[in-house]
Amino acid sequence: MSQEPNFPSGEIKASNIGEASQIKLLTISNPTLRNALSPAIYAAGIETLNHADSSNDVRAVIITGEGDTFCAGGNLQRLQYNRTQPKQVQSDSIDGLHAWIEAIRACRKPVIAAVEGAAAGAGFSLALACDMIVASRDAIFVMAYSTVGLSPDGGGSWQLARQLPRQLATELLLTGDRISAERLHTLGVINQLTDKGQALNAATQLAEKLAAKAPNVLASIKELIADAPERSLNDHLAAERDFFVNNLHHANGGEGIAAFLEKRKPKFQ
Repeated sequence: MSQEPNFPSGEIKASNIGEASQIKLLTISNPTLRNALSPAIYAAGIETLNHADSSNDVRAVIITGEGDTFCAGGNLQRLQYNRTQPKQVQSDSIDGLHAWIEAIRACRKPVIAAVEGAAAGAGFSLALACDMIVASRDAIFVMAYSTVGLSPDGGGSWQLARQLPRQLATELLLTGDRISAERLHTLGVINQLTDKGQALNAATQLAEKLAAKAPNVLASIKELIADAPERSLNDHLAAERDFFVNNLHHANGGEGIAAFLEKRKPKFQ
């Protein structure tokens, strides 16, 4: 196996923002390649997200891109090089991406994508993996795989097949055509549209709203939503019952009810 050329790998810049620094901001930073992804970014994203998930101080997570691009997806030069290597090299790289996607989905804290500019290929898949998406009106989303002779990764086809009509999901994946943020908002895939340059500010406001909620309750809701498609109604009702009882007897349940009755803001732990 030859030594890999020196492709710009980029990094994840992590910081705490918002009121009381309760929001963990993950910024994809690979500006020379429009924030293209790499194994180093996958590893850093997983590490940072897992730390945020286990921290009692972090209540919500935002993923964004540096500058005016969210994420251009994979580095085509690296992919071209990987064609000269054993198949396991690219398989391991995709496993790294998929581990990050799974970490996002498993995170007990709400994860919000703040999208400016382009979210292409795996960048689109990454945004779809988040719990909510805030995007500027001029943002562009594209599953560009078929354009370069490839098929999707990062769970993009799984997400689109469940969130969109079959014909539209098929169109986006087969043609590789762009779809606007405004159309995705109309279809319910994007939660909020903003003016250009304001996606992160709006995502921060949304994250602060969520940070004021009881974290155990948000974790319960995320799990209920994630498991609902695979459960029968009877099984789901039982899960709702169990979560409700546990959350009622949690300290935050007592605080939330008392605050409502006393007409004050709750102080959840």
